[in-house]
Amino acid sequence: MTPPGARRSTPSAAARGASASVLTGTHFMTGDEACAEGGLAAGCSFFAGYPITPATEVAERMAERLPQVGGVYVQMEDELASMAAVVGASCAGARAMTSTSGPGFSLMMENIGLAAMLEAPCVIVNIMRGGPSTGLPTLVGQQDVMQARWGSHGDYEVIALSPESPQEAFELTIEAFDLADRYRTPVMILSDEVVGHMTERVVIPPAGEIPRPPRRGRKPPRKGFVPYLPDGRGIPPLVFAGEGYHVHATGLTHDEHGYPVITPEAQERLVQRLVRKIRAQAEDIVRTEELYLEDAEVVVVSYGCSARTAREVVDEARRRGDKVGLLRLVTLWPFAEQRIRQLARSGRVKSFVVAEINCGQIAYEVERCAEGRVQTTLAGFMGGRIFSPEELYPLVQEALG
Repeated sequence: MTPPGARRSTPSAAARGASASVLTGTHFMTGDEACAEGGLAAGCSFFAGYPITPATEVAERMAERLPQVGGVYVQMEDELASMAAVVGASCAGARAMTSTSGPGFSLMMENIGLAAMLEAPCVIVNIMRGGPSTGLPTLVGQQDVMQARWGSHGDYEVIALSPESPQEAFELTIEAFDLADRYRTPVMILSDEVVGHMTERVVIPPAGEIPRPPRRGRKPPRKGFVPYLPDGRGIPPLVFAGEGYHVHATGLTHDEHGYPVITPEAQERLVQRLVRKIRAQAEDIVRTEELYLEDAEVVVVSYGCSARTAREVVDEARRRGDKVGLLRLVTLWPFAEQRIRQLARSGRVKSFVVAEINCGQIAYEVERCAEGRVQTTLAGFMGGRIFSPEELYPLVQEALG
């Protein structure tokens, strides 16, 4: 039975197969729409969400497109239920996704923690706006960066990606689903209102050229199956409800069999594994874009829409003969600790300038990783607009001395 509020495709639509989920060609679309198309291209078959500015267009696109490709779209009563539905769909074997913005992101946090504990792969798209509280519903912010990392209670790790354009919103959403399955973890797309609402060219390749890695290798044998017994990377086998495996799912601290064990020893073993499975592979996960870093004395660190301004400033500084480079964080979490430390220890870089639309959330991370070797300057703006090159350039000049 189709749940109330759900829209399911007809059998003839489902029969069109995976290629129907890929709109091959050149399109002009918003970043929100590109996120939705990236999810579909990655094989997303379930979306649960609740409308919220500036992320509503992700849900609207999914409501239109999922029925065309055999998927299910459900508008839930709120964001708590949306995230719960996504976790349930993931455990049942669907590639599952939701979208939201700041206030809804806060409501999702309890069940994001449940996804981390159950190791349920899923994708959460957060189109950031200015906060706190209801803040600036229609205007830009980048103030959810630390919330993405630490928002749910307890110790766990997440992966978070930050697109700077609609094209990258499409591509990174595909990557997010791959990472979610590979590491059995929730993965976040931390976009922002500017990228979400801008319209640019998005090139979507043919379905056969879009990487869609298998969700897993061979199914583990059912006899003697232990659902949370990790492999050498600390990641348990990925199985789904209805496949004949016995899996006990709980948000409580549990042993490798999935049953609650409320002891310090079980907590130590479980939480250390949840953290290590991401940290130990951080260098395989982290991606950055680097520009002119081979001789840079000042490095501008930025991400999302802010990086578009930062790139323009860096290009102008190079035209004037200044040794300025750009480090754009494509992956926000895990943080690019190793690269920041390399630059800080190089003996050449004398300052980092961190450009972001908040009070300094990533600037704190850069400062920590710089270990006091070089100065870290925040170019922080409180939200509502993307800052101009004319506002950022003087801070870069000051850092050059």
